[in-house]
Amino acid sequence: MVRQGNHPLILASASPRRRELLRLASIPLEIIPSHADEGFRHGESPEKHVRRVARAKAMEVAARHPGRWILAADTVVEVGGQMLGKPKDRREAEKMLRRLSQRVHRVLTGYCILRCPSGEKREGTVISRVKFKALTAAEIRWYINTGEPFDKAGGYAIQGKAAFMVQEVHGSYTNVVGLPLCEVVKALRELGAVNLFGRR
Repeated sequence: MVRQGNHPLILASASPRRRELLRLASIPLEIIPSHADEGFRHGESPEKHVRRVARAKAMEVAARHPGRWILAADTVVEVGGQMLGKPKDRREAEKMLRRLSQRVHRVLTGYCILRCPSGEKREGTVISRVKFKALTAAEIRWYINTGEPFDKAGGYAIQGKAAFMVQEVHGSYTNVVGLPLCEVVKALRELGAVNLFGRR
């Protein structure tokens, strides 16, 4: 059983992947997407970017819902020093997938859990490394035609139709999906934002 007063945890994200991962852990949720700016800043490292955006998302929603526990996250893919967000169109999706082909890339997720106005907060960044096989032009066209790349960082979903592209994963698999569940659930329990599994 999970308790947070009379209110469930607020997930400050519209991501169906994050929602599903948290529900796998039996955490009741209220979904309230954030309107915070997620844009990249010049010279900002991937680590700083994901943590800054996750914090901004959480704070924006917390300002509207004082006293509630808020969880926010942001995920980017980084390859060769370039950050990849969500592709805007077919051309950008193709460019991303060609860049990832036969290379190792990093998937970074920053997360922020907070409650205002008490100031209770926990932040973290989790990094996974993923290696793609060599992708043919036909495979890239086929994948883009499925429509799956367009709301995914880096233009692919490891838990979806892109699974055949992935040769190796080093680190958290759920982080690549969109939320490092092990680390986030641990932080939620330590903060007292959720009560899972009974007594320790």
